[in-house]
Amino acid sequence: MKKKKQERIFKNIFELNEKEVVSLSVYNTGYQRCGPGHSWGPGVRDHFLIHHIVKGCGTLEWKGRTFSIHAGDSFLIYPYQEVHYYADYGDPWEYYWVGFSGTEVPSLMLATDFSEEQPIIHHGPKESQEMRRRLLSIYDARGNDLANQVEMTGRVYTLLSFLISVSSGPGRRNDSSGEYVKKAVDFIASNYSYEITVEEIADYVGISRSHLFRAFREHMGESPKEYLTAYRINAATALMRDSSLNIMAISRSVGFTDNLYFSKVFHKIKGVAPTVYMKKMQQNSI
Repeated sequence: MKKKKQERIFKNIFELNEKEVVSLSVYNTGYQRCGPGHSWGPGVRDHFLIHHIVKGCGTLEWKGRTFSIHAGDSFLIYPYQEVHYYADYGDPWEYYWVGFSGTEVPSLMLATDFSEEQPIIHHGPKESQEMRRRLLSIYDARGNDLANQVEMTGRVYTLLSFLISVSSGPGRRNDSSGEYVKKAVDFIASNYSYEITVEEIADYVGISRSHLFRAFREHMGESPKEYLTAYRINAATALMRDSSLNIMAISRSVGFTDNLYFSKVFHKIKGVAPTVYMKKMQQNSI
């Protein structure tokens, strides 16, 4: 079928100027009626991103799999996972979205029906309408003032509360591995600044290291070590913005004992050396 020329009909997006690594922070929110074939990617996000489709259809490509998505569906993009999604040429989708991150988010997402294996939720008509309403309420609270940011964060919590309330629940899904990951994620959030190891995390959860590795791969798409490392680097970027600590002090504060190793890991994840990142952060260009 001959592809039609891509065109954007409308797009409303709001992006916050400041993004804090705290319990939960909103990164962006908006809604868009896409033109035929309108796409994003292949690429990665540095935060969680929920889309909800209200009209039309499209496609999500992720981890070598292709998902057909229609009106009434929601899909989740995980941080640092390469994705490609695009609108149908005959019936392009219209969607609402919100992007967010924070220390509590991974464990909260584990309580929903989203997973690395199945990043799509098929809603009924009433649930779909509720998703649209809650996502629009986040956009309506937009603004860079502290009051706006707190309001937006609160409304994201209500959205996640709704997704958890309509989920099948870990007990009914018999998903004990998800509970192990949630417990591990909570442990990391409380102890990342110490010299914890994957073995210590597994001991805390009460399973073997290999079992924990498989559970993380299934639910998070990465190993426990990769998750811990990324968590520490994100915490480091917050300190670069909000403290006067030097690079060595920051690396120690987020659990690294070797400053050179910290710099190497930081560059691998963020694409620049920590000194360069800090300088740009101070110049308000990041």
